[in-house]
Amino acid sequence: MADYILHCMAESGHSYKVALMLQLCGADWKPRWVDFFNGETRTDEFRTTYNELGEVPVLETGGQMMTQSGVILDFLAEKLGRFGWENETERREILRWTLFDNHKISSQLGVLRFLRTFAKTGETDTTKWLETRCRSALAILNKHLARNAFAIGDKPTIADFSLCGYMFYEGELGIDLNEYGNVAAWLERIKSLPGWDHPNNLMPRQATPGAS
Repeated sequence: MADYILHCMAESGHSYKVALMLQLCGADWKPRWVDFFNGETRTDEFRTTYNELGEVPVLETGGQMMTQSGVILDFLAEKLGRFGWENETERREILRWTLFDNHKISSQLGVLRFLRTFAKTGETDTTKWLETRCRSALAILNKHLARNAFAIGDKPTIADFSLCGYMFYEGELGIDLNEYGNVAAWLERIKSLPGWDHPNNLMPRQATPGAS
């Protein structure tokens, strides 16, 4: 049995954050597909066995179930000894950018992508509002990356893996990230890390909701 089992799906950018960390660290891990679109996370069994919050990712290791991507990334940085911090100042900076991502980037990009790609709502007042919010957050990140190769300086950390979680789903966001040149260059730097791979290659994907 693998040291780490990631309960996930390729459509989930939050799952990708953890899968990317495990892959880049060369950890002994394997994905377990969660059938989100057919309601698995809403079942009593899932919420009792894996995550009472009814969400992915869930990292199973050492007999425990860990949830919330930011918490899992923090755990793995300590456990695997990579992509973490060298001092308390760096740790707080990683936390700062992880929280910024959770509140301003992944939360909004993820919902916008869901509405456009999976719910197929078309353009509504909601999607327009979300896109405005996403673009505002991307502009902040783009300005920061003008003077920083990565989120906290010149080295990649778990903050980068959190921030980029929804940015490798080409064509699914409805926003061309090439409009944000520093963000696009940063994504290329992440892609050049040894072991990097696309979410669709790291985790199982069910492209059509409701498909068997």
